[in-house]
Formats: sequence, structure tokens, C-alpha cells
Amino acid sequence: METTKKDLDQLTAPGQLFAPGKDGAVQCLACAHQCVIKPGKRGICKMRFNSDGQLFVPWGYVGGAQSDPIEKKPLAHFLPGSDALTFGMLGCNMHCSFCQNWLSSQTLRDPNANSRIQHIQQTNPEQIVAYARQSGAETIASSYNEPLITSEWAVEIFKLAHEEQLKTVFISNGYATPAALEYLHPHLDGYKVDLKTMQEAQYRQLGGTLAPVLDTIQRAYDLGLWVEVVTLVIPDYNDSISELWDMARFIVSVSPDIPWHVTAFHPDYRMNDRGRTPADTLIKATEIGQEAGLHYVYAGNLPGRVGSLEDTTCPQCQKALIRRQGYQIYEYHLSADGSCPKCKTKIAGVWSDKPGDVRLGGSGMPRLARW
Repeated sequence: METTKKDLDQLTAPGQLFAPGKDGAVQCLACAHQCVIKPGKRGICKMRFNSDGQLFVPWGYVGGAQSDPIEKKPLAHFLPGSDALTFGMLGCNMHCSFCQNWLSSQTLRDPNANSRIQHIQQTNPEQIVAYARQSGAETIASSYNEPLITSEWAVEIFKLAHEEQLKTVFISNGYATPAALEYLHPHLDGYKVDLKTMQEAQYRQLGGTLAPVLDTIQRAYDLGLWVEVVTLVIPDYNDSISELWDMARFIVSVSPDIPWHVTAFHPDYRMNDRGRTPADTLIKATEIGQEAGLHYVYAGNLPGRVGSLEDTTCPQCQKALIRRQGYQIYEYHLSADGSCPKCKTKIAGVWSDKPGDVRLGGSGMPRLARW
């Protein structure tokens, strides 16, 4: 049956991340926009809306779900070699011109994306967790759209995932509020944040501001979540030496153990006026991260073209601990306690307690969910 916008609004439930306002308005606390939404109106994300003084939020469906390597998120220090059942809904609190998931993220904002509404699948947390188990995934990830705007749905899934001894992660733009992070924290293990730029003017063009993203990285780390940061390095946008240094210095100020992924851009959505990111640019970015004091810097999206910069190396003795190409792992030498077998340095991350079971090789091809 074809799903319409009206049907999508029925796939909702009363929200929890809000504060009541005057005259039936509510202030949404799911993201840093903190929209004050009057009755009959929607927030900036278009997915959270006020009906008769009650905030309603997305519930009971997925816009996509599949099991694929955790390295695809990308996460390099979170159960490498394992699979993550990744699900997403629709909508986003930003409108990045270079979005690679715009068909999901820009629904109800961009008419060209609205066809995705017809492809959603109604489901429930039990089905999602059951599929994760059946597929052999060790983690459930909320991704594809911006998970902050569907936090209540994610928490219902994550509660059940933890009961089943599965890990949980957010793949997010990091435009969170302290209230959202406190709400998520008991049910979340890892948080991948996109740090898109260090320029306030550019963040405003994307529909946000810089400070909340930096605050999210700091707060998530302080809460004890495993944090990794990703920057899509875009030619003539955020690839200047000075801006890359600003990013690296900020991350190291939070912790030198936070992995920083500098990944290659390809033209997509509304940004088709420039070419792909050269390998040399990513190599220079990793050198900057290393010089700034970060222990783990990775070059992504150019498998086989960046030398050993996809590998995890011990920051103390330089032993190669995990060798990768793309989403595949070819060598894994960490001890069960996550330490370097050569010098015994503890490597920051979430590691398998059974290193011999870590998947090596493999196709890296996703397995689509079938409910």
C-alpha cells in the first residue's frame, strides 16, 4: 500500500523530549534548534509536530534497515570486524547541500525526496532486535537520517537491544542538547559525530551552528560514551590547512584518544560544482591530526589509495594492530583486553573479548532486512 504524508503523520507517538510552553506551544529538546512549536505546526526537522498541545514524534517504522560492517559507519575502535544492524527513519534538522542520504534526510523539505515516504516499512522494536540477532550483528545503529529527531523511537529499540546484550550507537551530526544526551545516555554505547566545518558561517548555511556540535563531542565523551569524529573533507570548503588544524586541536583538547576520520567527498545532491577529494588532501589531513597529538587518525572513502592510513597502529610502539582496506579487516592483533601485544599499551576503544572470533576479509556487502 502506498504511504502518504498523512499516513506518515499517523506513524507517530507522544514525545518525551520537550518542555510545555504557553498557549499550547511546546519546546522540543531533541536537538539544538530547540524549536518552539505552536499547535498545528512542525519543527525545523518537519517530523516532530504539535497536535493540540502535544508533541508527536516518529514511531513504528523504518525508512531503511540493513546489516553491514561496523567499519561502514565509520567506527574504527568499536568492535571492529563485527556487523551492525543499521536502521533509519526520515527527516533531518539540517539541510546540507552535500548530503549523501538526502532521499531519507530531506523528506518533507525537498519535494524530490518525498518519494521515499512510499518505501517505509512499519515495524516494532522486537522485530528490529530479532533481525539483528538473526543476522549475527553485535550492534544496532541509528543512522541514514538524523537520529536525534527520532530519539524516542531509538531508545525503545536500544532498551531491548541492551537486554539482548547488543551494543547501540548513534551516527549523528551531533546537533544535540544536553537534555537529549542525558536521555540517550543510559541506552547508548557509542556516538559518531560529524564535524562538518569549523566556520560558523558555513554551519549556518547547513541549517545549524558550530557550538552545539563541539559541545556534543565534549559532553558525549564526558558521559562515557565511545566517541569517534568524522569530517567529510570537501575541496575549497573545509580543506584549508588552518581549518584542519582547528578541527584537530579541538578534538585533541577533548581527548587525544578520540579517533578522527577524514573522509573523501564525492559530488552529490546539490554540491556538484567540484571534484572528488584527492588522496593527497586526506594524507595531509591525517598528518595534521597526528601532529596535533591525536593518537588515531584515519583516511576514509579511498580504499587502497592512502597507504596504511586505514590501519590502527599502537601510538606507543607503532605496531600495526588492525590492517584494513575499505570495510574489510585483514589482520587483527589486539589482545583480549584491548592492549598492544608488543608493548602492552592499552588502546582506547570497545574491543572484542574474543579476538579469535573477529571477522577477517568478507565481502562487506549489506544484507537488507526482511521483516
